[in-house]
Amino acid sequence: MPRRLDRIAASKPLVFAAALVPLLLLALDTRAGTLGADPVATLEHATGLWALRFLLATLAITPLRRLTGWHGLVRYRRMLGLFAFFYASLHLAIYLVVDLGGFWAQIFGEIAKKPFITVGFLAWLLMVPLALTSTRGMMRRLGRRWSTLHRLVYAAGALAALHFVWQVKWGETIAALEPVVYATIFAGLMLARLGPWPRARSKAVAAKGEQG
Repeated sequence: MPRRLDRIAASKPLVFAAALVPLLLLALDTRAGTLGADPVATLEHATGLWALRFLLATLAITPLRRLTGWHGLVRYRRMLGLFAFFYASLHLAIYLVVDLGGFWAQIFGEIAKKPFITVGFLAWLLMVPLALTSTRGMMRRLGRRWSTLHRLVYAAGALAALHFVWQVKWGETIAALEPVVYATIFAGLMLARLGPWPRARSKAVAAKGEQG
């Protein structure tokens, strides 16, 4: 077990670097001017999509752990969650600073007029306390309340998926399919948490490992 944990610690810098690759590619495309006809929309879409992907990856940790019996997966969860918040914050910053031109007061009017912005902003707000309390020190201070607080990630995931679905123009068939796929993945991850088979499989794998 210690060797496996050491490998996880050694792999974390690689995971960290890999998580920054999307940002690097966006920066290179921005510098090269290859973001397409609407660069701002491209940046908003890409950062929002990566935020959702990292959020789904965070939510996938528990089902995968139960399925495989590999409890070391939990050690990647905090990093994935923080990258979800990082890209979500970039997504919001691009919208506020670039799209709205720094007229941040307009955000309240946009929230009132456009439901997809409302749910997206709420998803980001729910992620703020999760990011702030992600340290081991906060886990010790909050005790059992930490787990209760971090259940907000489910609501954040649902709102993020809904934000993606609502912003799509449904006349564009291919574009409309993408958010449905991500919403389906989110729903599947939530159902996987409720089903008894992942836990049973995890126990079976653990028992087999002990016998081996």
